[in-house]
Amino acid sequence: MNPGREGLKRTLAAALAVAVLSFAHAPARAELTIEITEGVTDPIPIAIVPFGWSGVDQAPIDVADVVAADLQRSGRFRPMAPSDMVDLPTKASDVAPDDWRLLRNDFVVVGELQPGAPGQYVIHYALVNVLNGQKLLEYSQPAATSSLRAASHRVSDRIFEKLTGIPGAFSTRVAYVSVLGQGASARHQLIVADADGVNPHVVTQSAEPIMSPAWSPDGQNLAYVSFENRMAAVYVQLLRTGERRRVSARAGINGAPAWSPDGKRLALTLSHKDGNLDVYVLGLNDQTLTRITDDNAIDTEPAWSPDGKSLYFTSDRSGAPQIYRVGLGAGERAQRVTFEGSYNARPRVSPDGTQLAMVTLDRGSYRIAVMSLRNNSTRVLTQGALDESPSFAPNGAVLIYGTQDKGRGVLATVSVDGSVHQRIAAEQGDIREPIWSPLPAS
Repeated sequence: MNPGREGLKRTLAAALAVAVLSFAHAPARAELTIEITEGVTDPIPIAIVPFGWSGVDQAPIDVADVVAADLQRSGRFRPMAPSDMVDLPTKASDVAPDDWRLLRNDFVVVGELQPGAPGQYVIHYALVNVLNGQKLLEYSQPAATSSLRAASHRVSDRIFEKLTGIPGAFSTRVAYVSVLGQGASARHQLIVADADGVNPHVVTQSAEPIMSPAWSPDGQNLAYVSFENRMAAVYVQLLRTGERRRVSARAGINGAPAWSPDGKRLALTLSHKDGNLDVYVLGLNDQTLTRITDDNAIDTEPAWSPDGKSLYFTSDRSGAPQIYRVGLGAGERAQRVTFEGSYNARPRVSPDGTQLAMVTLDRGSYRIAVMSLRNNSTRVLTQGALDESPSFAPNGAVLIYGTQDKGRGVLATVSVDGSVHQRIAAEQGDIREPIWSPLPAS
């Protein structure tokens, strides 16, 4: 009996028949707590000055507090405490560079929140380099009352990109799976929250397992697997209205949905009558089903290339789980991608198509690794014992994944250079299978 094949079978059994497991989870409305466990050695010192407010009542949101928290959470910045500020300018012209430089800051952010029409606001802000007095950025961000926090995250995104050259991902969301209760009374939930863990929203819940969430490219829909009626089926749900439809409920396994870059197709793992798993592509408009792999091996966990012309997937056809790539053109044959290590699975491609994230077996533990698709070099990024489900942020700079902390399922992030680590936990219970949303429309 092949130990690699049996290991993959056990992995799939755990993922696709999770009904036999029991978890505990915090209430759905509980926000996640994010803790930086490791940051860059020399974070950039920056002052986010409290924003001015010209309204009559108290400001509806503390924009500066949101921005400072975002930048600090990135692990790359060290925001100055407002209590240490000796001046509170709100315009770039009022910033005295020498004063802020003496306070050991490299940059200063100033701004104002101004009320507009009823229910409307404008965030005016500027970024100043106090080392030379240059104004690096000035912008006005409109927002409705309901989107003020999202608008504040977009302020963070622009500042982060201006200072690092990397698009920010603070205004994105994450979806993850959670379960309330234990055993037969467990309530499984699919939750969407802001990237900072705030505003959790239950998308769907069931007495049966929910798994494998996947964002549509426009960020409007989630595909996922639900075991309602104790049968695996793939659903697509529109987040704005809650409307959903069942798109695959074929006999056997229906699993691992992955959206094509054009949003018109799903790659799926389906089983034959003999129970073998292969990768298929399903047309969402016409239900056209195209078989992509045809091998006696277990082929599963498909992931699209950014150009939509090929799929990466996990297969044990070499005797142990490894990652393969297959073009979608006629007559294309699968090619093995990973050769380093005895176990590589759960492929996820970076948005620019240059890197492949995976779960790898490293010194007896399952960890998250990234492989360059340009030179095939691989770097292990995490140090957990059971890390799983990697997902790239839409800027390609960070990965979110599931892991264990003191026997509980938590989420974590790691920068692709391995320098910044965070742990994301609920107040109690387990959370897992995170997936990062695309960048919001500008």
